[in-house]
Amino acid sequence: MAKTTAPPEPAALSGPEPGPVSSPASSPWHLAALLGGNVALAFGPWLVRLADTGPVSAGFWRLFLPIPLIGLLAWFQHRREGGDGGGAVRPDLRLAVLCVVAGIFFALDLASWHFGIERTRLGNATLFGNSGSIILMIWGLFALGRPPKRRELLGIAAALGGAAILVGRSLEISTATALGDLFCLFAGFCYVFYLLPAQRARARIGQWSVLLLVCLSASPVLLGIAWQLGEPLWPTDWTPVIVLALSSQVVGQGLLVFSLRHFSALVIGLALLTQPAIAATIGWLAFGETLAPMDVLGMVLVGAALVLAKTSERKAA
Repeated sequence: MAKTTAPPEPAALSGPEPGPVSSPASSPWHLAALLGGNVALAFGPWLVRLADTGPVSAGFWRLFLPIPLIGLLAWFQHRREGGDGGGAVRPDLRLAVLCVVAGIFFALDLASWHFGIERTRLGNATLFGNSGSIILMIWGLFALGRPPKRRELLGIAAALGGAAILVGRSLEISTATALGDLFCLFAGFCYVFYLLPAQRARARIGQWSVLLLVCLSASPVLLGIAWQLGEPLWPTDWTPVIVLALSSQVVGQGLLVFSLRHFSALVIGLALLTQPAIAATIGWLAFGETLAPMDVLGMVLVGAALVLAKTSERKAA
């Protein structure tokens, strides 16, 4: 997902969130953090495959393991921003409900995305998992009740064309890989409905408090889904799930929280494209997932759509 205000979750799973225009205070450190956060998130699909739990179980550990650290960061943020004195506020019932709703959709996002990662190529999984930006742009057009502009039409056309090429190429491999693409697309859809309530709550209580409440509410949902699917839950090798939790939920998210507010949506969209490029490279090196010219064309079209969606996302939202 994600994804420029500080996001409640990076995007991971999905991609980064929308946010303000570029700040003159941006520095090489912010650019390094932006790229580093996307790199950390790009390794997520590989770690899901390496985990000897089920894919949904890996999502549970991804959210459950870093809860103490995220809680500590939320406490520090609350203290730094003044607590009840005008900074981040304690969540009331309405804000808590928003976070729970966001957590449920985030659990569905992770469950669907991790399930799809096991059944399609890593590059496809990362591209489709970040499709929330495109879906959010289309959602915003319906909300505004206006016809799309030329840039938005180009983005929608590129997304549909690229997705059709990639799904068609997956069908040539097997119906299982095409099904994996569809699960990752559904994950991008769920990410939008995680992002909307999470963004509303984040403005009041801060990103780390939102992320804490989301992890607390999404973890039991993922655990229940994994149990219903009969997946192995307890890992025999803890390394992949621990690295997944730290890289996706703490390192990747922390770097994005630090950097995203300093860049324009165009820069964020371009940086987002490092994720599928790295994931496709990992898929080639680790699993022999080679890309034909048509695969590259499909990825370029979806990548272009993500950039176009990013440049329109703030107005649409």
